[in-house]
Amino acid sequence: MATTCPNKEKNLAACSCTYDCAKKGLCCECVAYHRAKQQIPGCFFSEAGEATYDRSAAAFCVDYRVC
Repeated sequence: MATTCPNKEKNLAACSCTYDCAKKGLCCECVAYHRAKQQIPGCFFSEAGEATYDRSAAAFCVDYRVC
């Protein structure tokens, strides 16, 4: 359930995630959601990596060529 956040507008201005969801701009909720699913939020990916919508750790490693 999305809550209010005093930083939402500031967060939205810096958010690079293109997926439309109720957690957009609510970084704490977004991080908690993805962590519970053993995923990485879209804002951690490059533009090309984020566009795949694959939030797995494996996709993150491929995106940054670190694994």
